[in-house]
Amino acid sequence: MPAKSGITLITTEDGSHSLYVPELEETYHSVHGAIRESQHVFLEAGLACVLEKKPAKATLNILEFGFGTGLNALLTAIRCEGTRPVNYHSLEKYPLTTAQTAALNYGKLLCREALFGQLHACPWEKTTAVTDYFTLKKINIDFRDYKTRHQYDLIYFDAFAPGKQPELWDKGIFRQCYALLSPGGVLVTYSANGQLKRDLSAIGFTVAQLPGPPGKRAMTRAVK
Repeated sequence: MPAKSGITLITTEDGSHSLYVPELEETYHSVHGAIRESQHVFLEAGLACVLEKKPAKATLNILEFGFGTGLNALLTAIRCEGTRPVNYHSLEKYPLTTAQTAALNYGKLLCREALFGQLHACPWEKTTAVTDYFTLKKINIDFRDYKTRHQYDLIYFDAFAPGKQPELWDKGIFRQCYALLSPGGVLVTYSANGQLKRDLSAIGFTVAQLPGPPGKRAMTRAVK
């Protein structure tokens, strides 16, 4: 459990912020660039892949494991603005404080400060139309306890690293992910852990190891 009082704001190599958690000796994003990593892993390897498959104008249903700083939600809202409606559900057991999110510079760097503020201002457990194209529901829950009848086109799996929180990378969670995805649905994560890839394959995913973002050799994309 990240101790909110000990979390420290840091600046990564692309100028965007991240947060360091002393308790885990881990950062929320790559020190080589928070925005750069999220764009590469979740937008380019995940969202772009699904956009190619999904019929034009069809609503995208996205589930995120780990709302964290809200960066992935912000980038997704920007990418789909004016072109594709998105229903975005995000799970987070330990939400950041208002002071912590207010200090982050993503909105300023991306020239979307109002939108970033809106994402964090949305009440938890309530579906909110943030824009005409982006609907958000933030859910304060442990990943392992999430139950729903919703089916998703895309899962952003953005938990802390397997070596830091191994319980969040248990095979049972990825069985859950498989059940939550529509046929042809995609799961992406920054991790290229060998056991993760073996588990995903055993569950029934078609697994691809892709080039990772700067500072990381590889990442994983899995298709149902």
